[in-house]
Amino acid sequence: MDTAPTASINKSRAARKETLWLRIFSFSAYSTQAMVVSFIPLYFLDRGFSEQQIGIIYSTGPFISIFANLILGMASDRFRTIKKLLMLILFGQLVMISMLFPIEHFALVCLVMMGFYFFQTPMNPLSDSLLLLSSQHTGTPYALVRIFGSLGFAVTAYTFGLILKQLGSQWTLPLALCTIAVTLTLTTRIKDYRGSAKKIDFSGFFKLLRQRNVLLFFLIILTISIPHRMYEGFLAVTMRQMGASDSLVGLAWLVSAMSEIPTLFLLGKYGHKFKELPLLMIASIMYALRFWLLSEIEDPRWVVATQAMHSISFGIYFSTALRYLSNLIPDEYRASGQAVYAVVWTGLAGVISGTFGGFVYDQFGRSSFFQTASLFAIVAAAGFLTRHYFSRSDR
Repeated sequence: MDTAPTASINKSRAARKETLWLRIFSFSAYSTQAMVVSFIPLYFLDRGFSEQQIGIIYSTGPFISIFANLILGMASDRFRTIKKLLMLILFGQLVMISMLFPIEHFALVCLVMMGFYFFQTPMNPLSDSLLLLSSQHTGTPYALVRIFGSLGFAVTAYTFGLILKQLGSQWTLPLALCTIAVTLTLTTRIKDYRGSAKKIDFSGFFKLLRQRNVLLFFLIILTISIPHRMYEGFLAVTMRQMGASDSLVGLAWLVSAMSEIPTLFLLGKYGHKFKELPLLMIASIMYALRFWLLSEIEDPRWVVATQAMHSISFGIYFSTALRYLSNLIPDEYRASGQAVYAVVWTGLAGVISGTFGGFVYDQFGRSSFFQTASLFAIVAAAGFLTRHYFSRSDR
């Protein structure tokens, strides 16, 4: 009896089951992300912190995350495990959020949030590495799993917005604890995919980072990351000052997260047919237009409408930047490359957007804040266009 068809069927079933668990995991992981960007700033605002203090909180955390992403990215490559590191950092997040409950002093809040960001910011790059590696075994493209992260973000942002509107912002931390605990439980259901078994030569990795094309790419990424982090950190505060409720803030994040899903789906299917750098230029132009509109809008309901532009700005940018990065950096440095990307995208951009952005918002107001963000995005668009032109000339 030929067992080959049976083995093939079993392998296919196992791949579908693993993809299902990865999608559920991604959904849950991004639920916590929704809490961090949507409601924790409002939690601090309701506790009496100023916009500049909130900016400092959101810059001290990303500063420590620079070291966290590098350390955990290298640890993942050296010890060839992602799952165990995910479990470690999720447990750390539980501890840090628990410590926030009794603390009132601003300096102590900053200290605990630094600890929280040490464990939270490596979450996305490690998860992305896991999803990218899993696609080689399950046959499911990265984008078609990452879509469920967007769904998790969207559902959590809107549902928890309704809950917090009824119960009050004091329930922000308990809800965050719930999403983290669920995600930690789900890590037991996913496989620990590993990269190349080849021994890692970290000196070669640092030589790679000294290459001109890699450095230029990360520099342009930083330029577009700064305005994205400015928008992300202060959107909820902006809407609250316009008179929006927590449920309307949640709706705004719902619209943005849902809008990126069809873009991620289409890029997962057809993205390989298009050049990355022109796509990144288009995303940056949309960012610039979006931020300029936010500088002019006075009604928070129109802010919700502009969130649909997220489909072109972040939707194109996120998966396309990762695809371009995968072409720049070999597989054996995948997790470390993701870590450096996270250092730029979250760490450096978070420090600059929190301190500089918080200062601009506090001293010059919302309009100047978003106009500055728009200018950064225009510079990034010019950078991607120039890089595309010279990369063609080099061939």
